[in-house]
Amino acid sequence: MTEKSTTSSNTPNPNPESNTKLLIPIVITVLAVYITIGISIGILPKFIKQELGFGNLTVGLVIGLQALSALLTRASAGKTTDVLGSKISSRRGILLVLIAGILYMFASSSISIPLLSISLLVLSRIVHGIAESFLVTGMLTWGIGLLGQQNSGKVMTWNGIAMYAGIAIGAPFSLWIVQFGTLFAFTSILVFTFISWIASKGLPIVPVHKGYVRTPFYKVIGKVFPQGIALAFSSIAFACIASFIALLFSQKNWNGASLGFLFFGGSYILTRVFFSSYPDRFGGFKVAMISFLIEIAGQLCIGLSSNGCTAILGCALTGIGFSLVFPSLGVLAIQKITPQMRGTALGAYAAFFDLSLGIAGPVAGLIAGWFSYQTIYFFGAFSCVIAIASLLQSERKEIQAIIN
Repeated sequence: MTEKSTTSSNTPNPNPESNTKLLIPIVITVLAVYITIGISIGILPKFIKQELGFGNLTVGLVIGLQALSALLTRASAGKTTDVLGSKISSRRGILLVLIAGILYMFASSSISIPLLSISLLVLSRIVHGIAESFLVTGMLTWGIGLLGQQNSGKVMTWNGIAMYAGIAIGAPFSLWIVQFGTLFAFTSILVFTFISWIASKGLPIVPVHKGYVRTPFYKVIGKVFPQGIALAFSSIAFACIASFIALLFSQKNWNGASLGFLFFGGSYILTRVFFSSYPDRFGGFKVAMISFLIEIAGQLCIGLSSNGCTAILGCALTGIGFSLVFPSLGVLAIQKITPQMRGTALGAYAAFFDLSLGIAGPVAGLIAGWFSYQTIYFFGAFSCVIAIASLLQSERKEIQAIIN
């Protein structure tokens, strides 16, 4: 069966039990890929700084390259998804994760030649970012296509759970498995890639809309810009934790760096499980504003912490705050787009998240070099303040447009 040979079985099914059966393989597919991302996040900071001997700026740049490459390929991923189908886009993403894993292994094997090793890491991060772009755009579009527009918030919520559960599992897992060797830890990426491939294999195919005049990518970005820019600034808090929380714990000689990742991911997941209906019940704007305030509290908690327990609490609060930002703003954004352009719209919206991570890593690295690791989290808190201001401004403009 190809993308063109669809049947009535591929139409969205309103049956909750059927929807759950469709969501499970989607969640497993995304979860497995994001475990590989978590593994790389957990290993790379110490590997680059302590084993290869490079500085904080290099750590930030290498970590941020994945998000930057994902950003630059969102348009391509969206077009591939809309034109060739979500299955092809997702499968390409999974194959690229496999290639990234092999490159990580070569980089680890080249530790005796630091310049070669760091060059391979740069290449692997670029490939990993492209893989993430195609996988996430494909799976979000695939899920919404199978479950229907009315369940778009649910699909985004559970995709997000899978994404951050993957990071929450992968980062601590990497800190444990790396004791058996960096090469062995990177090899585990290949295992999770195969799990992702197998999980997505049996999903029904969603039909491709033919004969539709596509809206240029830049115009789609314009439509989702108000929600996207708020997402970008609020995502910096997550980037600060992902890139430098392990180094903060190491510098302060605090135990429990892996707990920082675990509590961030765990609180993120639990918030989505118990409060996933809040954006629909109370409105995306209200939920997003409260979420930003909780994020600010979490970032300040880390920035002002005098011990590891307080920093871990800050990670948990950041996870709670960040949890509902993507679906709250995403549901508002997707309502502006026709179904035929859904993949492109999701790619454009997610590009703001990529932009945030791509910029935040290097900037946070510079801040750490000029000041300290804890100062990074004041930067994260201030970014959330900007997110609040931008969302308030966009809401004011929309109200004025309705009145006029």
